[in-house]
Amino acid sequence: MRDKTHIESVEAWANFVKNNPNKWQTIHKEFIDAQFEMNDNFLKRLIKEKNGKDKIIKLYNIKNIKGYPSFR
Repeated sequence: MRDKTHIESVEAWANFVKNNPNKWQTIHKEFIDAQFEMNDNFLKRLIKEKNGKDKIIKLYNIKNIKGYPSFR
């Protein structure tokens, strides 16, 4: 079970969304975009490491290497 602070954070976000119907979407989009950007940056760093491609293949359990032209 989540702790009290997590529940409070979720409730606070829900109240913010409810009270700011035009503002929350921009904030949420920026957050999601930042998550994708951090993942992309991580993969770019990882691929430069020794056996980086192999680590990514294992991390994402990639079976169809032919579907990823950069891994061929």
